[in-house]
Amino acid sequence: MDYTGKVAWITGASSGIGAALARELAARGAHVVLSGRDAARLADVAADCGGETLILAFDVRDEAALADATAKAIAWKGGVDIAFANAGISQRSRALKTAMQVYRDIIDVDLTAQIAFSQGLIGHMAERGSGALGFISSIAGKVGVPMRTAYSAAKFGLAGYADALRGELSINGVSVHTIYPGSVATNVSRNALTADGAARGRSDKAIDEGIPADVAARAMLDGIAKGEREIIVAEGGEKAMGELRRTPDALFDQVAGMVANGYMDKLEQG
Repeated sequence: MDYTGKVAWITGASSGIGAALARELAARGAHVVLSGRDAARLADVAADCGGETLILAFDVRDEAALADATAKAIAWKGGVDIAFANAGISQRSRALKTAMQVYRDIIDVDLTAQIAFSQGLIGHMAERGSGALGFISSIAGKVGVPMRTAYSAAKFGLAGYADALRGELSINGVSVHTIYPGSVATNVSRNALTADGAARGRSDKAIDEGIPADVAARAMLDGIAKGEREIIVAEGGEKAMGELRRTPDALFDQVAGMVANGYMDKLEQG
């Protein structure tokens, strides 16, 4: 994929991986749509990007605001070519101590809202016969990680949705890419929820010493450009865990073949 002139929409674009993706996409010639809750922080990212950007500030859990933003993103330049479901929040708490509301909150943001974001675009992309969707999962979405039961549940779920969606859209010219970052140097741990739902307020050594966000963003975009369906962006033991659980391309091809041979039509017809 050549990103020049493409319209790329990113949720969670005010910081971390989302902001790094925005800057890298802009550097590669894309027109960037930035979404998050904080318009001022999005404006700072837009200033870094230069060129043409569109800021759509809203809470991803607000479906009415999401529908309005989707219409604006599509209308801006006549379509959205690539979208990154990136908004999310992590966790640092033992399951034995974690309030059920923490599970609801993390799954709502990291899974349900990202599905809603994607559902608002897939009809548009399928009708055009082109487009790409990037889902930011996690190595914790490949391997269940202690102190992250809610986060792992949401990120596994996001990967499952992406895999199923990839099969369905394989006949519509829309590519689906699931991205599995390991430790990336962002505020993800500082902002993570603790057992009672409060922000943790401090980071992890592994995160602080993780892959720089701009380096991770370049690897993600390079992987999409090469057509990789699973993109593992990690180092050391985290990379080894991700590679151990990598889905074989032959299996993705098998699912796409089922769709091409009328699997969905047969199910619908009973």
